[in-house]
Amino acid sequence: MELKQFDGQKKSELSLIEVAHAILSQHGDVMAFADLTNAVQSYLGKSDEEIRERLSQFYTDLNIDGSFISLGDNMWGLRAWYPFESIDEAVIHTDDDEDEDRPKRKKVNAFLADAGDDDDVIDYDDDDPEDDDNYDDDDDQDDDTDDSASSKYDELAGVDDTDDDVADETLPDGIEGQLSELNDDDDDDDYDDEDDESK
Repeated sequence: MELKQFDGQKKSELSLIEVAHAILSQHGDVMAFADLTNAVQSYLGKSDEEIRERLSQFYTDLNIDGSFISLGDNMWGLRAWYPFESIDEAVIHTDDDEDEDRPKRKKVNAFLADAGDDDDVIDYDDDDPEDDDNYDDDDDQDDDTDDSASSKYDELAGVDDTDDDVADETLPDGIEGQLSELNDDDDDDDYDDEDDESK
């Protein structure tokens, strides 16, 4: 196989990725990884041992390089062949084919019953037997509690809002009695003293 773009270059100086790109460009169609590797090996004239040593790095470079695209089943092509919108359509989905062979599950509705399962079926349209119970007795008890609450309120309504405490203007002899009151004049004197010291 001759690649025209590498005419005049030493094959030993070419990378596997460069050669793979040229081979795919010349071939014009997707290739399996094994076939691509064999074509690169035959063009470069490398031994099997040399290719095996560099095989993992070559595969990594194919994945990392943005000019290659994996199309599934280890088939590789050039990204330039596929417009951005059609990439998903071109990728081969083998897993989807396997899923189609399996039978689909039947959906079970818990509210629909078989003819023999009448005992287990709950009919939500039936009236609830508790709906017919008479709750008038409970209403009377609620009225009693309302009456007791209103009577307590009536007792509190007579309480006068005036303060019954005797106002004591004198300070006790405790710690409050030992405090001295500051006048506004004393505060001004303190500030004046500080201003004088800073000058």
